[in-house]
Amino acid sequence: RAVRMMDENFYREQILDHYKSPRNRGELDPHDATAEGQNPLCGDEITVDLRLTDDERIEAIRFRGQGCAISQAAMSMLSEEIEGKPAVEVAELGREDVVELLGIQLSPVRLKCALLGLGVVKVALNSSVGTPLPEGFEGLDEVTWT
Repeated sequence: RAVRMMDENFYREQILDHYKSPRNRGELDPHDATAEGQNPLCGDEITVDLRLTDDERIEAIRFRGQGCAISQAAMSMLSEEIEGKPAVEVAELGREDVVELLGIQLSPVRLKCALLGLGVVKVALNSSVGTPLPEGFEGLDEVTWT
């Protein structure tokens, strides 16, 4: 049990570090894809710009927005994780991957905060290279959790 608490403390510190000093924050110009999303329940907002290589790998990613520590830290951590990866691989990432990145248990409300960035990235990739969208996202160029 003490080991688990140490692990959770480590991950909490990592989340705070990403929140206070987000990686890949800003705008990307030029970019190949952009999308935005919000979680009206807690005011989280994220906009993502992506630049892709000719073989559809994520060459660069930048994000901007505001919101709780979980949404902003998750986006920062995700941006580091997906840079250089193929778009098709990123499109297959799911809830478990984001939870694993964060390393802590999340309530259903906090899970929506954590998943906002991934949803926005998937919408941007879909609009640019046609990767599949998660169920319920079809036809969207913007993500809104309700």
